[in-house]
Amino acid sequence: MPGVFDIVGPVMIGPSSSHTAGAARLGRMARIILGEEPRSVVIELHGSFAQTYRGHGTDKALVAGLLGYNEDDPRIKEAIAIAARENFEVVFRTADLGDVHPNTASFELTGVSGRKVRMAGASVGGGNIKVTNIDGYVVELTGEYHTLISIHQDKPGVVARITELLARDNVNIAFMRVSRRERGSQALAIIEADQPIPGGTLAALQTIPAIERAFLIPPL
Repeated sequence: MPGVFDIVGPVMIGPSSSHTAGAARLGRMARIILGEEPRSVVIELHGSFAQTYRGHGTDKALVAGLLGYNEDDPRIKEAIAIAARENFEVVFRTADLGDVHPNTASFELTGVSGRKVRMAGASVGGGNIKVTNIDGYVVELTGEYHTLISIHQDKPGVVARITELLARDNVNIAFMRVSRRERGSQALAIIEADQPIPGGTLAALQTIPAIERAFLIPPL
């Protein structure tokens, strides 16, 4: 049975929870995964997003999220102009992204340091989102939980060490998914937890030589 949030929708700048609130959350998730201020982005819009993004304000909401704004921030309406003033280059394209949700967007982001991230995800209704791809890894990330993402070498013992550190700090794992491009290369782990993951846990993880990058995502 759907909850009140699913029926009523989130507090937001309208007109649509799917096309604005969900879009803003997708943009904010992309910014968090990048891990720094974005300097340029190419956004590809699929399906319903591609057909109605200007009329429903999806373009403004996506950029607002990339700027770090919440879905109820009145600056959403001016997000594209704000991005231009901040020398944040934004390019929109429409594309057929295949057999995916009709409200799907993909992001190719470059940050101030030159770091690049690719992310794809969908606004699935009621302001909720589902991230489906990060840098070529197939994932499933909703932003509903306290989340740890680890990019590490695909070798025995790395995932076990991550879970040991979480258990040491009394973090209960709700969901865990590990994805890799090929055996023995690089892997990405997404761990969603029932409570906040302490900064000390993250610091300990970052000292493991096999872990190339680890970061936390708070609930959106």
